[in-house]
Amino acid sequence: MEQENVIIIGSGIAALQLAKNLRHDLNVIIITKSKLLSGNSNMAQGGIAAAIDALDSPKNHYEDTLEAGRYHNNAAVVEAITAAGPFLIRELMAQGCAFDHNSNGMLKLGLEGAHSKNRIVHSGGDATGKQVMNFLSYSLQKNIVIKENRLAYELLIDHQANRCYGVKVKRTDGGIETYMANHIVLATGGCGQLYSYTSNAASVCGDGIALAYQAGARLADMEFMQFHPTLLYINGRARGLVSEAVRGEGGKLVTENGFKIMEGVHPLKDLAPRHVVSQTIYSYLQQKQPIYLDISGVTRFAFRFPTIAQLCKDNGVDLKSKRIPVVPGSHFLMGGVCTDLYGRTNIKGLYAIGEVARTGVHGANRLASNSLLEGLFFGKQLAGYLNKQDACTAMMPPATTEIELYEDNVKLKLPTTCEIQKTMMDRVGIVREEADLLRQKEWLSNYNTEWSLSQLSIEQIQTIFMIITSKLITSAALLRTESRGGHYRTDYPAETKSWLAKTVIQTKKKDDIHEQTEIAVAT
Repeated sequence: MEQENVIIIGSGIAALQLAKNLRHDLNVIIITKSKLLSGNSNMAQGGIAAAIDALDSPKNHYEDTLEAGRYHNNAAVVEAITAAGPFLIRELMAQGCAFDHNSNGMLKLGLEGAHSKNRIVHSGGDATGKQVMNFLSYSLQKNIVIKENRLAYELLIDHQANRCYGVKVKRTDGGIETYMANHIVLATGGCGQLYSYTSNAASVCGDGIALAYQAGARLADMEFMQFHPTLLYINGRARGLVSEAVRGEGGKLVTENGFKIMEGVHPLKDLAPRHVVSQTIYSYLQQKQPIYLDISGVTRFAFRFPTIAQLCKDNGVDLKSKRIPVVPGSHFLMGGVCTDLYGRTNIKGLYAIGEVARTGVHGANRLASNSLLEGLFFGKQLAGYLNKQDACTAMMPPATTEIELYEDNVKLKLPTTCEIQKTMMDRVGIVREEADLLRQKEWLSNYNTEWSLSQLSIEQIQTIFMIITSKLITSAALLRTESRGGHYRTDYPAETKSWLAKTVIQTKKKDDIHEQTEIAVAT
């Protein structure tokens, strides 16, 4: 059993930005499910949105974010993050983080879907996430201890005081470790692996969502899942992300015979908001018409997009054809654990930052390249808050003694990962309707998730977490009887005024396995 000042669960851009900016006299542990640099942030091909150009402004960025989010956003949070964008980029540059510049020595600013101005800052072309993550990891001080290959499976809660004081984790050998601290931060990312086609890293299964829900945290907007329009599609499988920046540089979505599918669908055509593009591609795929990204209009493609060019080469796609086969896939969860501007949840001592958090910045659909910006912003916000807190270790409730190794003969009735992914993709995916949602809700209800997780394997725990998160998404999608942003229902195909500024909030009832849901005014 170890006792620290701050425990960070997860190791993406929000986690490392937090760790980097914490006071050096604080004892900090980063607990990560796999390796430090193996998550979504490290894979991010897109850049960081910031209104740096003289012809742009944070107000323009603010308005684009609200438009993409279908005005379901928390306007005050959007205003704060878009105003901070230019400062955060300049601060990183001053500290030594390299970003791409043009021949005039100015920051090279790209254009992506639903942005009205060129404002996407890149590093290493299409390797921004990797470059920034490397910079942040090199910046970590000696007070940061990293624990890899450990699955956090239970938050320790003093229910009488409504306070989180620790976390239990399981090693890959089945051993159990308990960590306690004044401040526990969830930075575990989203839940893209709930779906058959996804851009997400293999480890991104909704663990943080399930952890927070089981602990009694408030969740919101779980119905809003963004599907990225263009994942490389080979032999029925998604093989990796093809950045939206390709369309920003002139790529066009076409059918086998070259018909441009976004013509007449949206004023921004191929740079329409992601939910519009994804739904359009999906409609063609449903009719057995494959869709390609035509890159004939992109100059020096391999130079501009080296990561994507290598991805295509590795999967046998000849770029001389100027066509990349694509499919939409789960990309980003707009919902998550409800937090304020400092990452605080409704449970004292428990915080959430990054994709696991629902801050209100993204609304019903995330604007391209706002996710890395969100991680940088909230990582620094929370660091500023924690740096002002007392560094002394508080008295903690005693932890119960754990059995060192799990019993490997516990037999559970659980679905396979593939079964979860296929049913979620088919019934709670890009296009939804009541009958499919009810079918999925009933199917998921067959599986009990109330187990003593200490006695289960990592694989069993992860499956249970996937079921919990799938249930939350399905229930929220059933409740929202309209289409808005990433949530599209064929039986309720239009946005409605009655749902504007209404939020589905989900919490677990105390001493009850059932979900408690409320419809609240969005904040």
